Amino acid sequence: MSSIPRLALCLFVFILPAALRAADDYAPGPDSKVQAGVPQGELFKFEFSGSKIFPGTTREVTIYVPKQYDATTPACVYVNQDGVQWSAPTVFDNLIARGELPIIIGVFVRPGVVKTANPATALDRFNRSFEFDGLGDAYARFILDEVLPAVEAKTTADGRAIKLSKSGNDRAIGGSSSGAIAAFTAAWERPEAFSRVFSCIGTYVGLRGGDRYPTLIRKTEPKALRVFLQDGERDQNIYAGDWWMANQTMERALIYSGYEVKHAWGDGGHTGKQGTMLFPDAMRWLWQDWPKPVKAGRAPLERVGPILIPGEDWQLVGEGYRLSEGTAVNAKGEVFFTDIPNSKAYKIGSDGKPVVFIEDTQRANGQAFGPDGRLYSVAAGAQQILAYGADRQPTVIASEIAGNDLVVAHNGNIYVTAPPAGASNEPSKVWLIKPDGAKQVVDSGLKFANGIALSPDQSLLYVADYRSHWVYSFVVQPDGTLAHKQRYYHLHEPDTDDQSYADGMKVDSTGNLYVATRLGIQICDQAGRVNFIMPTPNGRITNLVFGGEKFDTLYASCNDKVYRRKLNLTGVNAWAAPSKPTAPRL
Repeated sequence: MSSIPRLALCLFVFILPAALRAADDYAPGPDSKVQAGVPQGELFKFEFSGSKIFPGTTREVTIYVPKQYDATTPACVYVNQDGVQWSAPTVFDNLIARGELPIIIGVFVRPGVVKTANPATALDRFNRSFEFDGLGDAYARFILDEVLPAVEAKTTADGRAIKLSKSGNDRAIGGSSSGAIAAFTAAWERPEAFSRVFSCIGTYVGLRGGDRYPTLIRKTEPKALRVFLQDGERDQNIYAGDWWMANQTMERALIYSGYEVKHAWGDGGHTGKQGTMLFPDAMRWLWQDWPKPVKAGRAPLERVGPILIPGEDWQLVGEGYRLSEGTAVNAKGEVFFTDIPNSKAYKIGSDGKPVVFIEDTQRANGQAFGPDGRLYSVAAGAQQILAYGADRQPTVIASEIAGNDLVVAHNGNIYVTAPPAGASNEPSKVWLIKPDGAKQVVDSGLKFANGIALSPDQSLLYVADYRSHWVYSFVVQPDGTLAHKQRYYHLHEPDTDDQSYADGMKVDSTGNLYVATRLGIQICDQAGRVNFIMPTPNGRITNLVFGGEKFDTLYASCNDKVYRRKLNLTGVNAWAAPSKPTAPRL
């Protein structure tokens, strides 16, 4: 017999037994079976309808309450999509009885259905993919704001009130296939509400944007999550992607970013067999060391250097504003910001608390200091550019400019973004105001020109397009005009939006660009690539600036709050002398 047939035969003999045994390898163990003498919890169901987040839907919700729950202390929580899976109630009975899990109340949620008025002639609308596969916080809000309160309104058969812990460290969430990505998304969007994730044959592919997760995990500041992943090499490989490869890519991204992650790879297909077998061990791992908090990961950040300082987090500076906006810093490192609706400008005092600096800014938006030490401001209400001197009295620099944000260069040139007013379809403008007061439009055409910044060497001007995912780059000409316009910085946008909401921008000494967006502060290298995303504590941000004596503290105006965070690098100010950064790694 030739060598080729022998090799083929060997391969056939090796592969065939694996295929035959795949279904049998994943038989549930004793932890998944009812054990004599173990107290059994109570299971009961109710129909949930009336959702405002997914209007028109109705679904079944099953609640598991362990026998040991005494209703005096809020219980830990496990939420599962697609109803009861994994023999979870029995597993909880056995592991709770042995003290291997805390007291856990299970909430098993079916996907929503919008029922047709006439089943004989029309189909229901099935919400499973819409609710489970989509990114964004809608499903998390649905669980947290609608389902769990409805669960807490119930009582057990013997009258025990259901009290659920509100701490994310006391909550896990899991599911299979689309239910798995729904679980991960809920934890990703609301890590303060869910710290532990069980994912079986997760659908991290291109159905509704799930294929973006490995990139977002690598770029976003790590969150306090612990994740268990399972998949099999015979999982689906269809039009939306390769489940088997996607789950491994998720694992590598989580490891890269320093998360607590564990996986179990098998040879099964798109089924819950292996997930059911390993569910007890997965629960033990997810809840190990409880109540010790799950720690956030720490990414290597090799592309942008060590931006973050270990142990340094966001600190609240002030709150209670209607819309905190344009931020500015003077040569002393003192930080200023505006509250647009209240027409006030604030200065952060020596005690770190904001105090009113200007009583009437005429609804100022952007503001920036110039090389002359004056505070320049866009008075949107008056359509003027103002400058405030030491006496805090305004001087009109230019009029008839409905501006948004501005930057003042070291040579005194002022660049102002002017987006279209209201619902107007007119193109945005970028204005140049020379030190002698002469003004001219130097660009037109962006959808909504917003944030604006100069490169450290002041050879480039950056303009954010609020209604797209682009930041444009222009070359500044000797006369201050602009040339060689490019859609240069490619930003990430929320899955639920078609735009990034790019707003205020600043640069650091290495040439990185910091952009305030709906996803957080997106930090881009000189080549125009987002390297890191830094969310803010309240999920909002409109503007930012580097302040402090060494300009190494990032201040962020975040709607009703202002935060600060010390970083391991320094910002560059446009009023200062230009400086040439190191060339980027390409």
